[in-house]
Amino acid sequence: MHMSGRETIEALIATLNAGDVDGMDAVFHEDAVMEWPQSGERIVGGDNRRGVYRAFPQLPKITPRRLTGEGDLWVAEADLDYGDGAIYQTVFIFELRDGKIAKETAYWSQPFPAPDWRAEWVERF
Repeated sequence: MHMSGRETIEALIATLNAGDVDGMDAVFHEDAVMEWPQSGERIVGGDNRRGVYRAFPQLPKITPRRLTGEGDLWVAEADLDYGDGAIYQTVFIFELRDGKIAKETAYWSQPFPAPDWRAEWVERF
Protein backbone atom coordinates (compact mmCIF):
# COMPACT_ATOMS: atom_id res chain seq x y z
CA MET A 1 0.00 0.00 0.00
CA HIS A 2 1.35 3.42 -0.89
CA MET A 3 0.68 6.85 0.57
CA SER A 4 -2.02 9.12 -0.77
CA GLY A 5 -0.87 12.15 -2.73
CA ARG A 6 -1.57 14.41 0.23
CA GLU A 7 0.41 12.13 2.57
CA THR A 8 3.34 12.06 0.12
CA ILE A 9 3.56 15.86 -0.10
CA GLU A 10 3.10 16.29 3.66
CA ALA A 11 5.88 13.74 4.22
CA LEU A 12 8.18 15.66 1.84
CA ILE A 13 7.57 18.91 3.72
CA ALA A 14 8.19 17.25 7.10
CA THR A 15 11.38 15.63 5.79
CA LEU A 16 12.77 18.91 4.46
CA ASN A 17 11.84 20.76 7.65
CA ALA A 18 13.76 18.10 9.59
CA GLY A 19 16.80 18.60 7.33
CA ASP A 20 16.66 14.91 6.37
CA VAL A 21 17.94 14.80 2.77
CA ASP A 22 18.13 10.99 2.73
CA GLY A 23 14.52 10.82 3.92
CA MET A 24 13.45 12.41 0.64
CA ASP A 25 14.18 9.05 -1.02
CA ALA A 26 10.98 7.68 0.53
CA VAL A 27 8.79 10.17 -1.38
CA PHE A 28 10.67 10.57 -4.71
CA HIS A 29 11.11 7.99 -7.44
CA GLU A 30 14.82 7.42 -8.14
CA ASP A 31 14.27 8.66 -11.72
CA ALA A 32 12.26 11.72 -10.63
CA VAL A 33 12.78 15.05 -12.36
CA MET A 34 12.75 18.42 -10.60
CA GLU A 35 12.40 21.56 -12.70
CA TRP A 36 13.00 25.13 -11.58
CA PRO A 37 11.88 27.19 -14.62
CA GLN A 38 12.88 30.57 -13.16
CA SER A 39 16.55 29.59 -12.98
CA GLY A 40 16.36 27.28 -16.01
CA GLU A 41 17.52 24.22 -14.04
CA ARG A 42 16.46 20.59 -14.31
CA ILE A 43 17.60 18.01 -11.74
CA VAL A 44 17.30 14.46 -13.05
CA GLY A 45 17.57 11.42 -10.80
CA GLY A 46 18.21 10.69 -7.16
CA ASP A 47 21.98 11.19 -7.20
CA ASN A 48 21.64 14.73 -8.56
CA ARG A 49 18.72 15.54 -6.21
CA ARG A 50 20.69 14.37 -3.17
CA GLY A 51 23.76 16.27 -4.36
CA VAL A 52 21.86 19.55 -4.74
CA TYR A 53 20.07 19.24 -1.40
CA ARG A 54 23.23 18.23 0.49
CA ALA A 55 25.02 21.29 -0.95
CA PHE A 56 22.36 23.80 0.17
CA PRO A 57 23.93 26.37 2.53
CA GLN A 58 20.75 26.00 4.60
CA LEU A 59 17.62 24.04 3.75
CA PRO A 60 14.49 26.18 3.94
CA LYS A 61 11.84 25.99 6.64
CA ILE A 62 8.61 25.33 4.75
CA THR A 63 5.31 26.70 6.04
CA PRO A 64 2.47 25.34 3.88
CA ARG A 65 -0.36 27.72 3.01
CA ARG A 66 -2.46 25.39 0.86
CA LEU A 67 -2.25 21.85 -0.48
CA THR A 68 -4.73 20.85 -3.15
CA GLY A 69 -5.04 18.12 -5.71
CA GLU A 70 -6.29 14.66 -6.43
CA GLY A 71 -4.95 11.46 -7.89
CA ASP A 72 -1.48 12.01 -9.30
CA LEU A 73 -1.50 15.83 -9.53
CA TRP A 74 -0.95 17.99 -6.43
CA VAL A 75 -0.16 21.67 -5.91
CA ALA A 76 1.40 23.06 -2.74
CA GLU A 77 1.59 26.76 -1.93
CA ALA A 78 4.06 27.58 0.83
CA ASP A 79 6.32 30.16 2.40
CA LEU A 80 10.01 29.23 2.38
CA ASP A 81 12.41 30.76 4.90
CA TYR A 82 16.10 30.20 4.15
CA GLY A 83 17.17 31.80 7.42
CA ASP A 84 18.47 35.04 5.91
CA GLY A 85 15.39 37.13 6.64
CA ALA A 86 13.86 36.73 3.18
CA ILE A 87 10.61 34.79 2.83
CA TYR A 88 9.81 33.29 -0.57
CA GLN A 89 6.25 32.60 -1.65
CA THR A 90 6.41 29.32 -3.51
CA VAL A 91 4.22 27.12 -5.70
CA PHE A 92 5.14 23.47 -6.19
CA ILE A 93 3.43 21.32 -8.82
CA PHE A 94 3.84 17.61 -8.10
CA GLU A 95 3.17 14.81 -10.58
CA LEU A 96 3.02 11.44 -8.83
CA ARG A 97 3.39 7.85 -10.01
CA ASP A 98 2.45 4.97 -7.72
CA GLY A 99 2.25 7.28 -4.70
CA LYS A 100 5.72 8.84 -5.11
CA ILE A 101 6.86 12.05 -6.78
CA ALA A 102 7.86 11.54 -10.42
CA LYS A 103 8.14 15.25 -11.29
CA GLU A 104 8.26 18.46 -9.27
CA THR A 105 8.06 21.91 -10.82
CA ALA A 106 8.75 24.81 -8.46
CA TYR A 107 8.25 28.57 -8.75
CA TRP A 108 9.23 30.99 -6.00
CA SER A 109 9.27 34.72 -5.56
CA GLN A 110 9.72 37.29 -2.86
CA PRO A 111 6.70 39.48 -2.06
CA PHE A 112 6.67 42.98 -3.51
CA PRO A 113 4.67 46.11 -2.66
CA ALA A 114 1.43 46.64 -4.54
CA PRO A 115 1.43 49.78 -6.68
CA ASP A 116 -0.81 52.60 -5.48
CA TRP A 117 -2.35 53.14 -8.94
CA ARG A 118 -4.57 50.06 -8.66
CA ALA A 119 -5.63 50.50 -5.01
CA GLU A 120 -9.23 51.51 -5.83
CA TRP A 121 -9.92 48.16 -7.54
CA VAL A 122 -8.25 45.67 -5.22
CA GLU A 123 -8.60 44.26 -1.74
CA ARG A 124 -5.37 44.05 0.24
CA PHE A 125 -4.65 40.92 2.30
